[in-house]
Amino acid sequence: MPKRPATQSTLTLDEQIAQAEAVFTSIGDAAIATDQFGKITRVNPVAVELLGFTEEELVGEWYPRKVVAVTEHNIPINLIDRPITKAFLTGKSIAEKMYYRKHDGENIPVSVNVSPIIMGAKPVGAIEVFRDISFEEEVDRMKSEFISLASHQLRTPLSSIKTYSHMLLDGYMGEMTPAQKKSLRTIIGASNRMNELISTLLNITRIESGRIAVTPKNLRVERVADEVIKELALLAADRNISVDLIAKNKQGYTVKTDTLILKEIITNLVSNAIKYTPVDGTVTIHISTRGDKLQVSVSDTGWGIPQYAHDQVFTKFFRASNVVKRETAGTGLGLYLVKGLLENLGGRIWFTSIEGKGTTFYFTLPKRFNPDRPAPKPAGGP
Repeated sequence: MPKRPATQSTLTLDEQIAQAEAVFTSIGDAAIATDQFGKITRVNPVAVELLGFTEEELVGEWYPRKVVAVTEHNIPINLIDRPITKAFLTGKSIAEKMYYRKHDGENIPVSVNVSPIIMGAKPVGAIEVFRDISFEEEVDRMKSEFISLASHQLRTPLSSIKTYSHMLLDGYMGEMTPAQKKSLRTIIGASNRMNELISTLLNITRIESGRIAVTPKNLRVERVADEVIKELALLAADRNISVDLIAKNKQGYTVKTDTLILKEIITNLVSNAIKYTPVDGTVTIHISTRGDKLQVSVSDTGWGIPQYAHDQVFTKFFRASNVVKRETAGTGLGLYLVKGLLENLGGRIWFTSIEGKGTTFYFTLPKRFNPDRPAPKPAGGP
């Protein structure tokens, strides 16, 4: 009879250690193992090659100090925000993207996945696997540049379509029949939606390429919100939805931030609330202060967001299945854009939602914009 392969229980301790070492060494991506104190205990050849250190320079060192993690703007990431710390604190695997500083000082984009090693319900170490995503980042950059170029080129013919459609509708080229006017209104409505999509795509490419210019000045937030309500009045009236503003401070709510960006944020949140709320519903904008920050919430009595979709709400092109069936005219880009714009203003956003009952989006902004302070990492709650 052929000899059966040795099982784990029949291997000696030395053989088990050698087997674990072989498995770790053969991992295709870069891998680093640490103990419960964050000290590096093992590195594989891919990690050594990618980071530019020798194995001797890494093993025995405190991982967060030896392998420096930074943002795309070369700002060091706090220890508490690093995936390895989150894995230890939560006992769960953590996946994120960031930049690692190599031995020669070059920063490379990496995709990181950290898994804690649990023994007796207690983390005793962690294994971090990461890979260089420079190629993927370059592809994304090229995609963004293409979208930006295409969007700019689309604006010129779209402007002509809108101009001549309005001229026809207003009778500059002769009287039109009711049926012709109805068709022109459909054309104008479609061109307006296309223009909104182009503006959204351009804003997203600016965010992703770091070209969003923030021009801060003192403004009254309730006045910006009131302008948004007036501009969206027809959209709300079509669905018989009331849009209310609650701002209890009689002195007003003043912040120093970018007016146009703030207006874009509020417009996206309120228009979404109107679109995804059934007829005769209510949308409420509430402005308040929260310590040294301003807080704005937009609540609706709409269809809500299914629980399964909560962690995907701010991703690009995502639309929950319960709204796709009812509202087909959407791109799934609005909340992705809002999140990016808020981060450029130093703010953050989160939400609460119950499917079938409604949703409330909250965002906070510093009362004074600080261009030197990195945007806080978004979180799922207050």
